[in-house]
Amino acid sequence: MPKDNDRQSFWAPWGSSSSWHPKSSTSYWSRKGKGVSPSGGKLKVFIYKTSQLFEYLTTSSISFLNRRKFFVLLFTVIALLSLFTSVPFLPHYRWGSGKYVIILAANQGGGVMQWKGAREWSIERSSIANKKAYAARHGYHLAIKDMSSKKRYAHEWRESWEKVDIIKQTMRQFPDAEWFWWLDLHTYIMEPQISLDQKIFRKLENNTYHDVSYFNPLNIPVNIPYVDYNQPIDLIITQDCGGFNLGSFFIRRSEWSEKLLDIWWDPVFYEQKHMEWEHKEQDALEYLYTNEAWIRGRVAFMPLRAFNAFPPGACSDMADDKRLFYSDADRDFVVNMAGCEWGRDCWGEMEHYKALSRKLHKKKFFFFF
Repeated sequence: MPKDNDRQSFWAPWGSSSSWHPKSSTSYWSRKGKGVSPSGGKLKVFIYKTSQLFEYLTTSSISFLNRRKFFVLLFTVIALLSLFTSVPFLPHYRWGSGKYVIILAANQGGGVMQWKGAREWSIERSSIANKKAYAARHGYHLAIKDMSSKKRYAHEWRESWEKVDIIKQTMRQFPDAEWFWWLDLHTYIMEPQISLDQKIFRKLENNTYHDVSYFNPLNIPVNIPYVDYNQPIDLIITQDCGGFNLGSFFIRRSEWSEKLLDIWWDPVFYEQKHMEWEHKEQDALEYLYTNEAWIRGRVAFMPLRAFNAFPPGACSDMADDKRLFYSDADRDFVVNMAGCEWGRDCWGEMEHYKALSRKLHKKKFFFFF
């Protein structure tokens, strides 16, 4: 080791005002008889100092850990619990992707045509809490859209057409997002531990089919001229007993989707066809898919139970078709209580599936996933 009186010569290679030469220097390396060129001396001094610094830091770290074993262990345990569990009273960081946005339609403050009662408020709270927990768990964006602010639609016979307009607004709100998942209020995510990548997008081509040959309740022509199915998928929908179901669907940001949304929102549809099309924006999309080859090429379908399963009582015309209805044995991803406001109990169904989800995910140790 160099002595204190050798410090000046020891640091000379890094800018001492005095001239330096390895043969005349009194540095450590010169005393060892290692007279080398100035550049070689600098390198060796640098290596020596680096090794000494590393040795000092290692020794200091080990000494610190030995003196504070309890605090180090406590910090490690807290970090592991925060990153890999859901134990309460601790901050939790979730790795996720900002490319997904969940759009939830809500009626905070009342609907366009009528006010809400206590049960409607309860349904809304349960649905919003379900989507918030799922988005936070996987690092997705959540856009809760208040439908009561869309009273401008009431006089134009398009209270249920606002999906298209809201999707366009949300795309502007999240300019860096890629996929947008629309969910109606009467939906509940039953398997929140499953991410969208795991469920759908990791093997998108294998999970989807491009035409209606698998399930075609409306008898839409399977083939029309000039359809190119080699294009990327920009819209993922499901079908129920009445045709296309838009209670839960995915749309990707692209020039194609912007064009589709513009045409879908065309005044011809919502002003000229509102008396003819019972399901409004759903019927409009079915018409476009049936007649426009450029739309077919980027639309993909998945089975209803993939992310839009129905409860018993919906689709009574096909009550025995197991392809449509939720199964807790198969752990279906999402349940959509579509049409519950027409003769069924929306609040009762929401409470049932909320309790069932808790039961299915009941854990022996409450803080583990």
